[in-house]
Amino acid sequence: MSTAYYNGIVYTGNGSFEEAFLVRDGVFEKVGSTDEILSSVTLPDERVDLAGVFVCAGFNDSHMHLLNFGQFLHGARLAEHTGSLQEMLNYLRAFLCENPLRPGQWLKGRGWNQDYFADTDRMPDRYDLDSVSTEVPVRLTRACGHCCVVNSVALELAGIDRNTADPDGGTIGRDMDGEPDGRLYENAIELLNPFMPQPDKEALKEMLMLAMAEVNRYGITSVQTDDYSTFRGVSWHLINEAYRELEAEGKMTVRVNEQCNFTELAELRKFIEAGNMTGAGSDFFRIGPLKLLGDGSLGSRTAHLSMPYLNENNYGISLSDPEYLKEIVTYAHLNGMQIAVHAIGDKCLDEVLDAYEAALNGSPRPDHRHGIVHCQISRADQLERMARLGLHIYAQSIFLDYDNHIVEKLVPPELSQTSYSWKTLLDKGVCVSNGSDCPVELPNVMAGIQCAVTRQSLDGYGPYLAREAFTVHEALESFATAGARASFEENKKGCIREGMLADFVILSGDPFRTEPTDLHNIKVLSTYLGGKKVFDNRFS
Repeated sequence: MSTAYYNGIVYTGNGSFEEAFLVRDGVFEKVGSTDEILSSVTLPDERVDLAGVFVCAGFNDSHMHLLNFGQFLHGARLAEHTGSLQEMLNYLRAFLCENPLRPGQWLKGRGWNQDYFADTDRMPDRYDLDSVSTEVPVRLTRACGHCCVVNSVALELAGIDRNTADPDGGTIGRDMDGEPDGRLYENAIELLNPFMPQPDKEALKEMLMLAMAEVNRYGITSVQTDDYSTFRGVSWHLINEAYRELEAEGKMTVRVNEQCNFTELAELRKFIEAGNMTGAGSDFFRIGPLKLLGDGSLGSRTAHLSMPYLNENNYGISLSDPEYLKEIVTYAHLNGMQIAVHAIGDKCLDEVLDAYEAALNGSPRPDHRHGIVHCQISRADQLERMARLGLHIYAQSIFLDYDNHIVEKLVPPELSQTSYSWKTLLDKGVCVSNGSDCPVELPNVMAGIQCAVTRQSLDGYGPYLAREAFTVHEALESFATAGARASFEENKKGCIREGMLADFVILSGDPFRTEPTDLHNIKVLSTYLGGKKVFDNRFS
């Protein structure tokens, strides 16, 4: 039996519109006018009157952390309580009272941002968290995920003291006397992992289902997600099993492309030898690119720059030796893997581009689709180089909501005036997909589209480099066809066309006829995956 959807504003992709479509067995069987579609259905077929609403392909978040989002939804949600340090601490005390922990559990939260604190201009430290609890270990992760703060109990459990050396690619924050202040940056966060409780497979599945249901609320039907880095004590085998069991149980409400995060070449070799190649899997869960981390984040001042941060003797942190980066990139490339590397600072970007160029010069491969995740601080010469190498860009336009306020205060003008230059890359023929890096930001696609189109924060601040604004068409495509191309699935999804997977979203407004500053107010009414409704907001 088919279902006919008619009398709508159906954006089919690539600037084209129709009125109706027919879905059968999870795919779009036919797309056309209302008359064409209704004339092709018979009595047993269902008919759905769209009543003039806007419909487009389901959204694709091309870089996020789905499992980490599920963990975030279980913990203290600090982003809603980061107006001041005192507000955050009061919230944590209340959260701990309302959510008592079992022995051995940690109080965990994510989302604080010291730039939003009205009562201080510093990051929280161990002593602030000691005021929440001196008995329960507390770990609070900054919104960016590249810095965390823990209390004294957690430091003691992990054995971190004044004699603990900084690990490669990480820094332990210290006070004037050399004592740890509770702040851990980049790879220093890994020092906590052996002492934190790890979830079993059922807990992983619960977190994934919670996260999938939440992203469906934003119209998302596909995600490209880095999950292996969420719990370093949990093997990739277990995470893959959790996904495949959810698929077998019919509980997948999002199509998942796994961005496979590895730090050690030996582990990557085992992974590949076990048959885990880019593209392996099903339409619901498949192996994507090797995911590598090159540096930190701008907000935590750990993005690796070629010039020091303004008013600081700080260039950020490189998380990988350049020669090792070349080695692991070349190995993955020679073994047929796609690669995606996190690079936010321009010095890090130099190192990543050198690694890609070495691999491609040694073994040219057409249509490799290797990519840069984030691609924020950049120089004009690097934009040319990325286009020449044929790289894919995994952008996050929603980052402009916050970064608009800080980028020109942190980064020298020689860099800030050529950064977040995704439209320039688009004009050079580079494919730019969009995402949220959730839980760094919520996976709010319409807010991301607004930031891409206006180059302003949602509060109207800006614009920052208005010349880099996307059109509405380009912004929508960045969350649809461009995302599908990132995972080599542009012939399966990303537009409404005969034979494509019937993943689509119904919106409360037409983005092409909405004021740019109101785009984030467009609501998701319904989300469909393979023709099956996975979210319905029409009556709430």
